[in-house]
This record gives sequence, structure tokens and C-alpha cells, in this order.
Amino acid sequence: MAISIAFFNNKGGVGKTSLVYHLAWMFADLGQRVVAVDLDPQANLTAAFVDEERLEALWEESEGSTIYRTLSPLIRGIGDIGDPKLEKIVDGLFLLPGDLQLSSFEDDLSNQWPEASDGKERAFRVLSAFWRIQQRAAAEQQANLILMDLGPNLGAINRAALIGADYIVTPVSPDLFSLQGLKNLGPTVKRWREQWKQRLSKRPAGDLELPEGRMEPAGYVVLQHAVRLDRPVKAYAKWVQRIPAVYRESVLGENGEMAPEFQADPHCLALTKHYRSLMPLAQEARKPIFHLKPADGALGAHLSAAQEAGRDFAALARAIARRVGLILPPP
Repeated sequence: MAISIAFFNNKGGVGKTSLVYHLAWMFADLGQRVVAVDLDPQANLTAAFVDEERLEALWEESEGSTIYRTLSPLIRGIGDIGDPKLEKIVDGLFLLPGDLQLSSFEDDLSNQWPEASDGKERAFRVLSAFWRIQQRAAAEQQANLILMDLGPNLGAINRAALIGADYIVTPVSPDLFSLQGLKNLGPTVKRWREQWKQRLSKRPAGDLELPEGRMEPAGYVVLQHAVRLDRPVKAYAKWVQRIPAVYRESVLGENGEMAPEFQADPHCLALTKHYRSLMPLAQEARKPIFHLKPADGALGAHLSAAQEAGRDFAALARAIARRVGLILPPP
């Protein structure tokens, strides 16, 4: 089965969608077959991959063209999940499009969580639907990697998404709100993992495949910090230095008193830079910033910054691959 990685923090505004978008492209560049899955009801990842005209067509097509349409038979009680229809972005990179209607699935997911404790089959079908759709999509495209973009909350949609994740990468920003989000995230994910294990012991007999609910922490990525001479400015420095201890205590359940500085923290996958001046060019060209060329308007310093971004994202992709046991070709 494909390795499934969720990018999740219940604090918004940490650059999560941009991170998933660029890593999906980078892993494809590194020879992997990737399915990017948009499970945020705001569908921002889908909007990053496809233009508005195609997005409108996806949301108006009648059968199975988005995650919600694939769920429709199950939601309506007339069957199980449908066959996913993926958008091919380039060779080796596919998108399972998001849908604003996905938010209407929240109540059903919430209601079925306690029902699974009683071993009811429909509850397990509903709760495992995201995972089964993703794995079916990956199998059809012979993909070995699934990257999930989730919304910034601790609701039932994200709980159902995370039980299908092998690993969780946590984007954080160096501020009070993001650290508070980590403190909420860790205990909640631990509780969901334990509760899903309990439910699996009540699984109904039959051939229904279910996710293990690994949800293993793979590390964190520090995003959206201001840079001066390649170091965070003073206003952010104190928050950056607190992240390793909070991550250990809240996410890993370890003693954070002896945590190293973030530069030496093995759980810190990367400290990304701002590429604000490049983002409008990338959005206009509908490509990652590290694919920008002079013809896209990336000239001089912009072109150098785009090339640097490529090196940064390649290093991050390799760091994640090491954590999840994914073998990449040598640099």
C-alpha cells in the first residue's frame, strides 16, 4: 500500500497548503508517483493545482470527480464509496480534488464514531471511507505516496482523515498561537489513536479493509518566519526556541526539559524561508516556485531565489522520506 502522510496543525495560517503543494511536485520530480488529496473543505489545494474554469467543471460534474462525489453513494445510503477520478497534473502527480460540500459529511462522521464502538458495519465503512478512497486511487495509478492536506481544526473530518494516515507532519509558525495549537494537537491525536485501536477490536467480520490508525509523528516544519541574515528576527526567535520542547511534550509525550535548540532538533525537518515575491509568479504560471523560469518573470534575484527554493524543498522531501521509510534516488 502507498505511504500516507497527513500535513496537519489545528492552527491555521502556517502555510500548510503551500507546503503540500510544493512537496507533491518535488516528490514527483524525485521520481515518486504521488497522489495529493484535498480533505480541507475549503479546497485551497485543489485551487492551487487547477484553474478556475476546471475547478468549476469539477464541482458541476455529476459523478465521482471530487472527494465528495466519490463519497456520495455512501452518504446517500445507496452503496459504498465510488471509484475515485483523479486529475492528472503531470506524469507521476495526481490530485484527488476537494469539494466545498465535504463539510456536510462532518455530522455523519461524528455520529458514526460512537456507533463503531458497537461494531456496526456502516460506522466502519463511513469512518474508513477517506482511507479506502485514497488507497484505491493510489493503487490505480501505481502511486507509492499519498500527501493529505487537512483543514485547521479538530473536527470529525480530520479525525477520519488522520486514522488513515501512516505519518503526520506538523507545520508550525514561530508564534504563541501555533505553539498553543501544538499543545492541543498532541493529546487529541493520541486520544484518537487509542480510541480507533479500541474500535478495531470491535470490527465486524468480513473482508472490509480498515486503516491501522498509525498516525505516527514524523516531525515538524517551521514555516512563515521573517528572515534577516538567514536567521529569524528577534521578535520570532523566542517562539522558535520553544518549539522543540513543546513538540516533545505535547506530540511525543516526552520530557521537553532537555530539548535542544531547534537548529539541532532531530524532529525539526526544515526551517523554510519566505518566498513572498515569487508566489504571485508561481500562482500565475500554475507551477511550484522552483519550476519558475525567466519566461515566467523569474529574472535575476527571482531566478536565484527559485533555484534556492528547489534545493530547500528537495532537502525537505529527503528528510521526510527518511522518516517514513521512502527510498529516493541519490542526489
